[in-house]
Amino acid sequence: MDKYIFCDIEFESKQKKPLKSFTSVYRINKVSTVKYWLWGILIVSFIILMLPWTQNIRAKGLVTTLRQEQRPQELNNIVPGKVLKWYVKEGDYVKQGDTILQLGEVKVEYFDPQLLARTRQQIEAKKTAIDAYTNKAETAGLQIEALKSQRDFKLSELDIKLSQQRLKVQADSMDIIAVRNELQVAQRQIDAAKLMLDSGVISLVDYERRTISFQNATAKIVSAENKYMQSRQELSRIQAERAGTIQEYIDKINKTTGERFSALSDAATGEADVAKMENLYSNYDIRNQQFYITAPQNGQITKARKAGIGEVVKEGDMIVEIVPNNIQYAVEMFVEPFDLPLVAKGQKVRFIFDGFPAIIFSGWPNFSYGTFGGIVVAVENSASANGKFRVLVIEDFSDKRWPPLLRIGGGANGIALLKDVPIWYELWRNINGFPREYYKPEEFGAPSKGDDKGDKGAKDKKSSI
Repeated sequence: MDKYIFCDIEFESKQKKPLKSFTSVYRINKVSTVKYWLWGILIVSFIILMLPWTQNIRAKGLVTTLRQEQRPQELNNIVPGKVLKWYVKEGDYVKQGDTILQLGEVKVEYFDPQLLARTRQQIEAKKTAIDAYTNKAETAGLQIEALKSQRDFKLSELDIKLSQQRLKVQADSMDIIAVRNELQVAQRQIDAAKLMLDSGVISLVDYERRTISFQNATAKIVSAENKYMQSRQELSRIQAERAGTIQEYIDKINKTTGERFSALSDAATGEADVAKMENLYSNYDIRNQQFYITAPQNGQITKARKAGIGEVVKEGDMIVEIVPNNIQYAVEMFVEPFDLPLVAKGQKVRFIFDGFPAIIFSGWPNFSYGTFGGIVVAVENSASANGKFRVLVIEDFSDKRWPPLLRIGGGANGIALLKDVPIWYELWRNINGFPREYYKPEEFGAPSKGDDKGDKGAKDKKSSI
């Protein structure tokens, strides 16, 4: 009996002590701190919502160059040929003017090793022919001058003869007048003698003497008239001879002039042939030089398309590609059409280059690490093949310099910085589907109009070069 009483007393004593599991699960004696955490989270969230957030446009791009001559360049041959010797291999660096490849001739018409020398001989022979034609033209000119002198001398002689003949004609005409006067006197005398003979005043002998004088006077006038006609005919002959002389020398001078012009024409044709042959000679010479392919600028040899010795290269085929050494790097980004109105020349852009570690806070660019600054220099007006618009961005020299190990074709993620707005406004804008910067400013860098909700006093991240 005493044993059971002792057990009951021990059980009751144990029940008066609190159980550990009960106190650990229900914690009814503890003070709750949930409301403090709730108010703290609300206050911190409110503060975060009031923090500034930089609106931005994300776009992917590739590293390229701003100038065309600094981009990878295909080196093409101008003339067809066969590969004789390679002077470089892929990966080598060359300077401007270094020989890359030697080609050989493949066209039959250029096989002659003395082609230039023979062409030069033809040119010299043609020049000699030109000199001969030129001398012939000069000789013809001298002949023309001599013919003109002969013509003038001959015409002066004929003019003298004409003057003399005109005087002779005049003298013969005077003789006719004198003979006619004598005939008139003889006529009167014969008439008087006939009357006197009929009257018996003179004898028949005197009458016959006067008759003879009359007949002589009649004969003289016929002779004088014949002489006068002969003089006139001689004058006409001399005049005809003068006209014939003029025509003769005109023909001779015209013939010689024609020969002179023919010689000048041959000389001009020869000069044209010489110019054409000089052109051919220069083309042959330049063609021979084109068989040595040289580097147009300093750079690295890549993508050698032709291989072994003796391989035929067609005209215009690509030989190698040269990547220039001195490059002004740029990034070409492709922006969605929806975001294109927000991108302008001179806008600031942050870049994350492939292969360079970075920690990004897109809304807080000042707290990002490993990003590099850029400035938009060109925005194309036409869409590219991918349906996006191409934007060129160069290095911002006022910011951290771009990595020197950049290579053309490397990837770059661009972040175009827009306005600073509160985080709550950015969340509200995304929830409602509003675009960034709904009101576009009139001038790049100026504050936007009508953006009075929550972003008053915000700074614009745009700036112009």
